[in-house]
Formats: sequence, structure tokens, C-alpha cells
Amino acid sequence: MKKILALIFFISTFAQAQYTVNGTMSPTIDTDWVILYKIEGASQKFIQNSKIKIDSVDIQGKKQAIGSFSFTLPENTKVGSYRITYRLENAGFVDFVFNKEDVNFGFHPEYANQTVTFTTSKENMLYKDYVDNISIAQEKLDSIQVAVLQNQDLDLKNEYKEALKTVNNIQKGYLEASNGMYVQPFIKASKRINLPEIIETPEKYMATMIGTFFDPIDFKSKTLLNSAFITDKITDYVFYINYSPDPATQQKLFKQSVDTVLSKIENLSYKKEIIEFLINQFETDTNLELIDYLFDNYYSKLPTNLQDKGFIDGKEALFAAEIGRIAPDFSWKEGGKQLTLSKLNEAENYLLIFWSTTCSHCLTEIPQVHTFLAKNDQVKVIAYSLESDSFGWNRFKKTLLNWHHVLGLNKWENKTARTYNIVSTPSYFILDANKKIIAKPEHFEDVKLFFDKK
Repeated sequence: MKKILALIFFISTFAQAQYTVNGTMSPTIDTDWVILYKIEGASQKFIQNSKIKIDSVDIQGKKQAIGSFSFTLPENTKVGSYRITYRLENAGFVDFVFNKEDVNFGFHPEYANQTVTFTTSKENMLYKDYVDNISIAQEKLDSIQVAVLQNQDLDLKNEYKEALKTVNNIQKGYLEASNGMYVQPFIKASKRINLPEIIETPEKYMATMIGTFFDPIDFKSKTLLNSAFITDKITDYVFYINYSPDPATQQKLFKQSVDTVLSKIENLSYKKEIIEFLINQFETDTNLELIDYLFDNYYSKLPTNLQDKGFIDGKEALFAAEIGRIAPDFSWKEGGKQLTLSKLNEAENYLLIFWSTTCSHCLTEIPQVHTFLAKNDQVKVIAYSLESDSFGWNRFKKTLLNWHHVLGLNKWENKTARTYNIVSTPSYFILDANKKIIAKPEHFEDVKLFFDKK
């Protein structure tokens, strides 16, 4: 009997020491997996994955498929911000906090952030309720402010004060309700800085928003640092609030906003993660100026032990052959001489072509390029042929007179081809006299268009 009682006690204790995270998506989507991550700094750490179970329910007389999933968390699971990911693209995730309690929620997979509803977890239910209520109140306040900015003859001072009072009361109420809870730092940091009086000019409105944007955020809070909250705020500030339709002005705004963001962060490990995050964001638009700015002014000034050489080398390799860069150098033998790209001094422009005798498109386009440029003495062509052997190349190059010809053995594994990130042939690079890459035409017609304009 004692053994049975001990076993029952052990099982009961073990059961109580576990927590569950249950989710339901309606309708379901074409995937059968979901992944749980813990957010740490500006990155996420894999915890576990689970299968999505598909069920059918009757909704207003129609059958609809819903997906459900569940995670079991041990007692020693760290308190913090977590993310359920069900799709790698188009914001396929739901964020929540875990503070030693079960978490149950449902959502529409196409609008997860807007539709998520928590049915279990005091922390998440309170925070979601706060976000919904403060958003409605702030939106009303903003609508009054915008109305005055659009028509300064309107007198909405009383309406503004009433709306502001509502916003402040909601903020105060939820701060009190969340006292001692894990989500309270998020509620504190979510507070918008609203001036006591309505603003009458767009310039002052934008200046106030930009100048006070980060004021409520405690950049030393471990709770905030280990969540997506600050990263999301940084994204809004850098890429959306500081906006100009003029490209040159936009670049200046990017640099100013980056300076502002990084001046707020004292934790060097977190600063490193945010710099890498921003570099990856600017990589999306191949904004080399900002990538270089971040590397030169911030990443290179981090303590050496924090700098990730693999990250640096990877980005340098990725952008080595982009427009604006000096073309990566290489040498070859031609007519008994050793030639080097950087030392050529023959023309106003150079056309570097990566091609192959085994490429049908190349065999069509390359002769067309040769004919087109035959009488243009301001352009010199370097034809870099990616081959497995020299047989076909030796024959074909004889038809392309007055070009520099380079044999690149090992084809796709050729070192120079990899440096230039060549994934298809033909690939064109137009260089200026200093060998800076000034254009990367897609096809022969684009090459023709470029030189016809000169």
C-alpha cells in the first residue's frame, strides 16, 4: 500500500510540474507542423516542435477544418517571451508570454496578431485586453489630432482633452492591474507620449512623435530585451516613421534613425544583435550604403570578442559583386602575358560576362553581344567562360575576336564565379574605368539598352 501511495504521489507531483500550451487555428492551413521558440534578444531559440491535428467542426451548417496543437513544458521552463511559428513567410506566428501557467489561445492564421484570443493565462489575457483597449482609445485620440492637422479651423480642444483622459485612465488602470506581473514592463513601454494640448502643425506633430518615440521604453529591462517588443519598435522607427519619398533624404533619415536607436542601447551583446538585425533588414533592399555605415561605424567598434567573423565574411561575400562595389579582382594568362582586371586601362567601360559553351542561351546571346559592340572602342569585353574542360572554349573563343578570354575551370565551383555569386549564365557586369560595378543587366537587350543610352 505504501508503494502504491508513493507512486500516486509521484505521478501527481509530476503532473503538477508540467505546463501546457494549446493553440487552435481556424481555418487551418496547408501545413502539419508548428514550432515553439523562446525569444532571446533579437533572435529566437528553438524549444520544440509539434504536429497540427486537423478536425472538422460544424459552423452555421457548414463543415470547416480547424487545426489544433499542443506543447508540454517541464516545470523548469524559463519564464519569458515565446513564439509559435506555423509558417516561415508572411508573419506566420503568434507571440505570448509564459509565467508558470498554462496558455490556451485561438487565432485566424492569416491575421494572427489581430485575431489571437487567449482563454487561459492571466498574463496573456490581461495584456491582450490592454492592447485592444488602449489601441481603440489611442486611435480615437489620434483621429481628433489628425482632423485638426487637416483643418486648423476646427476647435476640438475639449474633445482632445476628454480622449486623452480616457487614454491616461486606461493606462493607469492596467498598470495597477498588472502590478507584480511579468507583462507590466510591456504595458509601461507601450504608453504613447501624448501632449496635454492638441498640436496644430504637422511639423510639430512629427517632431514630437519622433523625439519621444523611445521615451517610455526601458532599454535595460531584461523582460523587454528578451522579447520582440523592442525589435518591433526599432523596425517601426527606422523603416516607417522616419520616411521621405526623396532617396537621398531617406538615406540621411536611415542613418539618423540608426544613430538614435543604437545610442539607446548600453548592453553590448544586445547592441550587436540589433546591428546584425538592421544589416539583415537593409540587405533585403541591397542598401549597401547603410550596410557599410553599420559595419564601419558600429559593428567594427564592438569588442573583438563580440564581432562574429562568420557574419562579417558572409556579408562581404554576399555583397562583393553588387552595384557600387569595385569588381572583385582576378588574373589570367593571355598571349603569354599575365593580365589582371584591376590593371586594365583600355576603355571607358568594361563588360564582364560570365558564360559557358554548355549554355544554350549563351551560344545565342554572346555572338549578338560581339556583333553589337564590334565597332564600340569605348567598351572592352572580358568573357569569363565557366567550363569543365577547355575543349569547347578553345574553339568558340576564336569567333569572338578582340575580347579578353578567361577560362574558368570547375564551372560553378570556380572561385571567381563564387566570388561574383554566379548562379546562372550568361551573367553581365558593366564596370566603369575604375572597375566599379555600375550596372548588372539581366539580358542582352538590357546590355544593348545601357550602351545605346551612352
